[in-house]
Amino acid sequence: MRLTTKGRFAVTAMIDLALRQNNGPVTLAAISQRQQISLSYLEQLFGKLRRHELVESTRGPGGGYTLGRKASEITVADIIVSVDEPLDATNCGGKENCSGEGGRCMTHELWASLNSRMVEFLDSVNLQKLVDDQLAKGVVIESTPAVKKAVFAAPAVKPMRINAPNSVFALGNVFSKS
Repeated sequence: MRLTTKGRFAVTAMIDLALRQNNGPVTLAAISQRQQISLSYLEQLFGKLRRHELVESTRGPGGGYTLGRKASEITVADIIVSVDEPLDATNCGGKENCSGEGGRCMTHELWASLNSRMVEFLDSVNLQKLVDDQLAKGVVIESTPAVKKAVFAAPAVKPMRINAPNSVFALGNVFSKS
């Protein structure tokens, strides 16, 4: 059994989101930058997390993601299962035909027992605990500055004085004086 990057990145991104959501919706671009995870990959993961109602999205300026439930109500197992990460150490995917002859292999019960312990463990760890662990380690949460509207000073326009005739008649007058 191995946990792929899909599950690892989903849990990491959810911790990042939970740490920062008190300042308002968190953008995937910000999570991507902080955690060094591809933005397109995060978009795929958060689509799945949103379908499982673990996160909510807010569109428009100032939009982003927030948790769909309290951090204490979201388990690591919820996150991993929502991104389609299999939690199975058996060779047969739990179908009990791992020996190739339609029966169980000799170690099937061992791996099935490991599966149940893994799920039990991951279900016992909630997102709030992981957030608290990060805060205890001294992770600094930057406060997002209030959005400032850009103020552009209009450039000072000085009228240009051109000493050129502005019509055919004025041009004729220039040549007649010469």
